[in-house]
Amino acid sequence: MKQSIQSVNESIISCRRCPRLVEWRESVAKSKVRRFQHDVYWGRPLPGFGDTKAQLVIIGLAPAAHGGNRTGRMFTGDDSGNWLMDALYQTGFANQSRSDSADDGLILTNAYVTAAVRCAPPQNKPTHQEQANCLPFLEAELNLLQPRVVMVLGRFAYDSFRQYLAARGIKLRPTPKFQHGLEITLDMKTHILTLLMSYHPSRQNTQTKKLTHPMFLNIFQTARDILAKDELGDK
Repeated sequence: MKQSIQSVNESIISCRRCPRLVEWRESVAKSKVRRFQHDVYWGRPLPGFGDTKAQLVIIGLAPAAHGGNRTGRMFTGDDSGNWLMDALYQTGFANQSRSDSADDGLILTNAYVTAAVRCAPPQNKPTHQEQANCLPFLEAELNLLQPRVVMVLGRFAYDSFRQYLAARGIKLRPTPKFQHGLEITLDMKTHILTLLMSYHPSRQNTQTKKLTHPMFLNIFQTARDILAKDELGDK
């Protein structure tokens, strides 16, 4: 039976492949933190979300323990999510600049948000085996969406995307080192894809000014310009 985004999402939500992650995400959902003690936590793996016909796919690291693991949606309910949605909003990919809850009315247009790992990991550090266990989900999403632009948020997401390329027989030689702002054009055999790299909008990066709002916004504007240029070329 041909896969669909819906069937991939159902497989993600029911996944229990990684005992360490299952134990952690569920324990966090029970113990909670004081500021969210009255919330009912999602406590399960997270599927991607957004426009299922998107030409831009954004790959993050993994859900935050009290962000996505609480709200049930990627990049929702935490600072990283608000950084991401603000950039998407300012470049016309989102209808609002915040991502507070799964039912907050957020709509993405021509953009899809996913992650390398689907469960909140302890200390935000998945293992290589956990990354490998999740890779088939990312591969399925990218094969279905066939995006024109992929944006990786951080080295870990970049590593997962390189593994996806390798599975398709596409090798980067020499392999470029992760670098904020780097743009690479790839021949995917079925279509041309542009890879964009950005630092992850984690507090560790934003509070230290390693990543600033103008730096982050510029990456999304580059994605918008690439897609706009393609549209002009089709006319």
